[in-house]
Amino acid sequence: VVFPLVMIGLAFSLMFGDGASAYLSLKLGEKKKDEAAKGVGNALSIATIVSVLFCAITLIFLPQLLNMFGCTEALKEYALKYGYVIAIGLPFSMIGTTLNSIIRSDGSPKYSMTTMLVGAILNTILDPIFIFVFKMGVEGAAIATVISQILVFILNALYVKKFKSIKLSKEAFKVKANVAKKVSMLGISSFINQMSIVFVMATENNTLGKYGAESKFGAEIPITVLGIVMKISQILNSIIIGIAAGAQPIFGYNYGARKFDRVKTTLKIVLGSSVVISTTAFILFQTIPDKLISIFGSGDENYMEFACLAFRTYLMLCICNGIQIPSGIFFQAIGKSIISAILSISRQIA
Repeated sequence: VVFPLVMIGLAFSLMFGDGASAYLSLKLGEKKKDEAAKGVGNALSIATIVSVLFCAITLIFLPQLLNMFGCTEALKEYALKYGYVIAIGLPFSMIGTTLNSIIRSDGSPKYSMTTMLVGAILNTILDPIFIFVFKMGVEGAAIATVISQILVFILNALYVKKFKSIKLSKEAFKVKANVAKKVSMLGISSFINQMSIVFVMATENNTLGKYGAESKFGAEIPITVLGIVMKISQILNSIIIGIAAGAQPIFGYNYGARKFDRVKTTLKIVLGSSVVISTTAFILFQTIPDKLISIFGSGDENYMEFACLAFRTYLMLCICNGIQIPSGIFFQAIGKSIISAILSISRQIA
């Protein structure tokens, strides 16, 4: 039930980060470095402002937000403990994520990958320490996450002075409406994609909580299982997004330089790889859902029954993600933000 808040933060981060990334690649292809720098600077300034505001709103209205996302009385205590800590880390995670996309487009994908891996590994190490050694439960898990987010933020912030393709002056960070609008529009499909997940989860949590309570599964099992299924779905999508986002600078630069053959060749490679991965995932989701769910813990017979049903049903058409997600990122990368946004809406809202 806290996950939708994380997704809202991610939605804004990707809108500014992916938008600035696409803007940077396109402008570099057009040999307009000054405009590219202004796009990156504006994206970072807006991301900072929005992240601080979102943090404040979350801290003030967390109980009401959790109710809106379908939190039950049995889960409320845990959700509040986890949510307040996660809210404190929102500025760090949002700015860090925005920077991550931009760093990748600056020609440093290894640096971008390394910072994310360092954060993930630290989080994995700290989780059991705070949860079991310090006996802090879900609150400890949140603290581990925030510490990891702060580290990623620091590492990415240190890169700002090391940009290869542009030089960021103080002038570049001054928010200008026309530049901010262009960057945001280029990233709007990423925003829609993530925000639609929030609305879907809120609807599903409330629906499962209501009708689950009337079934043998109860209200908590369906909501808990949905959270796990969504996370595993996100892992699949993240792999596909990683492939497509890795190609985004190639799309944007070569499209801006009007080298369309390179664009077409890259697109074929991305689509082929993504379909192979989504097909493999489909086979795993349909054949061994019980093994996948057990990674996140165990439960009684009803828990496992609902988990297997949810996996096979919810992720039945995940093969389509191998085409839809890369296509959306492709159109975003070449500046076709409206087409990209329509593709995002078609997948999530449908």
